[in-house]
Amino acid sequence: MTVVQGTRPRVNAGRLNAHIAALGDIGRGPGGGVTRLAFTAEDVQGRAYVAGLMLDAGLAVEVDAAGNLIGRRRGDDGTAPALVLGSHIDTVVNGGAYDGAYGVLAAVEVARVLHEEGVRLRHPLVVVAFCDEEGAHGTMGMLGAHGFTGALPPGFGDERDSRGITIADLLAAVGGDHRRLDEAAWTSDEIAAYLELHIEQGSVLERLGVPIGVVESITGRLNLTVTVEGVAGHAGTTPMEHRVDALDAAARVLLAVRSIAADEQIVLRATTGTCSVEPGMWNVIPGLVRLGVEFRDVTASALDDAVARLGELAQEIAKATGTQIEIGLGARTTPVDCHPALRDLIARCAAELGLGSHRLPSGAGHDAQIVARIAPIGMIFVPSTGGVSHAPDEHTPPDQLAQGADVLLSAVLQLDGGW
Repeated sequence: MTVVQGTRPRVNAGRLNAHIAALGDIGRGPGGGVTRLAFTAEDVQGRAYVAGLMLDAGLAVEVDAAGNLIGRRRGDDGTAPALVLGSHIDTVVNGGAYDGAYGVLAAVEVARVLHEEGVRLRHPLVVVAFCDEEGAHGTMGMLGAHGFTGALPPGFGDERDSRGITIADLLAAVGGDHRRLDEAAWTSDEIAAYLELHIEQGSVLERLGVPIGVVESITGRLNLTVTVEGVAGHAGTTPMEHRVDALDAAARVLLAVRSIAADEQIVLRATTGTCSVEPGMWNVIPGLVRLGVEFRDVTASALDDAVARLGELAQEIAKATGTQIEIGLGARTTPVDCHPALRDLIARCAAELGLGSHRLPSGAGHDAQIVARIAPIGMIFVPSTGGVSHAPDEHTPPDQLAQGADVLLSAVLQLDGGW
């Protein structure tokens, strides 16, 4: 079948939304939230459901060594690199039905429409449900995407999650194999482009009344541990002016973290998400506090500047409170830009479908930013009701879900024709 302008196929909106609802029922709790952590029985059940949909879409299905569920459609040109579509189907605890899963199911729907309509592509089409994007039980997160790009370290299978289970055993539970991780790695000459469709997980598009988001860049993330050491003492007998209260100093650090983003605007986002206090008793002045801090921005230099600024402020706070404050660097994810040509293509596809679009950064991390190591990437957003995500109330209207999938389908057809 030859597709001409004005007669391009559309996705089956009812079918797509029915598949989203069905997958969302796997792992759904009594309060409406979805818990489908990677490597669990719910994840295995969800993967089996999606594998069945891939087969219905005419895709050849396999699980690679890194646990990624992959559906392949051959192209007419045996030498052409693949057009890869994907996201993930694992969730956080008590999350929603759309984060990640929508992108996978929409990609499968695109493949099914092409299959049903007899549309032949020059390029192979590959749909990937990446393994363990969310980092279940303390795993690294985006595990499958790292394997897909050959970025998993040697001996990775020997590492353990927070329950003490080895990565080797986790991968085996979903059909992966830690001994063959090198076989899961793709190279840059094998991929023409990677596209990921996703809910925004923010409120920008809804507030603007725009149905399609064109992602310009994906934020980088840096985790820090701030340790504040004071002097524990009796809460009733130690005068206020003699206290070296670690929590008092930590509270000032928390406000400093916020100011780095909110007031000084060094980075886009700054969050203090965890706090542990020792000895943790009502009648004892805190002697030790640990804070978990996260900075996010779309440039690596801004993340570095935020760390430097927090170091300066921490020294001032330590001097003022008589405490000792240390900052330890943790995990870091590099920010990436979406490919300019793919950004333009997505905006053009939306316009051709009569849909408005808005360019914006992604504040959340995605598998796409890992795939960017080996391929040009593009991301499409659809609105999130109320900006809610990672929660039971996560929602996007069915018509907007279909619109995003139609943009993805149009982008695939145009990419196949050359870009």
